[in-house]
Amino acid sequence: MICYFWLLFYKCCIVAAKSGVEPSGCVELAKHVIQSCTNLQFCGLMTIGMLDYTSTPENFKALANCRNEVCKALGIPEEQCELSMGMSNDFEQAIEMGSTNVRIGSTIFGPREYPKKK
Repeated sequence: MICYFWLLFYKCCIVAAKSGVEPSGCVELAKHVIQSCTNLQFCGLMTIGMLDYTSTPENFKALANCRNEVCKALGIPEEQCELSMGMSNDFEQAIEMGSTNVRIGSTIFGPREYPKKK
């Protein structure tokens, strides 16, 4: 059997073209997937903050609070629940706020190059 690891994408702010579960639905969705999707293993939560990084601390605090609620509801230790937040421009703040996983591809590989629309 193949088992996929997954992070619940938490919608902490309104970012165009981004989806995710609303804060009020985190616990319910995590429970549903854990109980009903046996080939998925819950690993934690992730978020992408505001693109201008002005509200980064609030976004990170909101995700940390969500992890607390999910762990309490599921009866799992917080140490076993990844907190993936922070990208190339704000990873240091994310680490200070408890991130266990940062995404720094732009720092390593350079900025993304999107195809030009015709």
